[in-house]
Amino acid sequence: MSSAFDSINQGLEEALEFSKSKKGNAVVHEFSPVDVKNIRANVGMSQNEFASAFGISVSTLRHWERGDRKPQGPALVLLNVVAKEPKAVLKALSH
Repeated sequence: MSSAFDSINQGLEEALEFSKSKKGNAVVHEFSPVDVKNIRANVGMSQNEFASAFGISVSTLRHWERGDRKPQGPALVLLNVVAKEPKAVLKALSH
């Protein structure tokens, strides 16, 4: 139980340092903005195909492509990976 506490405590301390603008040992992952329409075009899929293949609603995909909204969190991570390795992602998602 002690190692779990130590790990949680370390995470909390790193989060506090980070919140005070002291990076410390905290690992921060930043992902670049993506051009969703370009990614889809490079994969060679229609909006319906792309949305279905990657578990995104067509409506959300259209908003991203128009620039009304920007992908965030896990969606942004997924799109960055798809932009770099689309075949690997499609292979991983296939049944």
